[in-house]
Amino acid sequence: MPSDERLAVELLARTDCGRVATSMRALPFLAFARHVVDDGRVLLRLPRNCGYHRACAGGVVAYGADNLGSARPGAGLWSVQVVGECSAYEPTAAELDRFGPAPRFVDGEPYEPVYLLVEPQFGTVHSTDGALESRFGHMP
Repeated sequence: MPSDERLAVELLARTDCGRVATSMRALPFLAFARHVVDDGRVLLRLPRNCGYHRACAGGVVAYGADNLGSARPGAGLWSVQVVGECSAYEPTAAELDRFGPAPRFVDGEPYEPVYLLVEPQFGTVHSTDGALESRFGHMP
């Protein structure tokens, strides 16, 4: 595993949520997801009613997380991304526990989860002003 990919996966393991990106009907889109990392693989939980899992499974997706919405003014920013093949996935009981409780509703409808697996092929890590060091105690 290349070092950027390894670091990106390591940093994803220290966060809970991110965004999956792919295309639907030839148009790009982003969808929020809860994730856990297991042995270098990224497991995603998305709401079934949005249907985004159908565009992701069987293709290549990008998945990333960042602190762009939570950084204090003047604090450093960080962003990580992995790109890889995505497939439908049935998590084990232990993996389900790691996801934690699901929301009760999404877009006013009862939340029904769907799970995907991303096998990272490469990753990127970017930070400004020591953001990774202050947030994770890790030098890229």
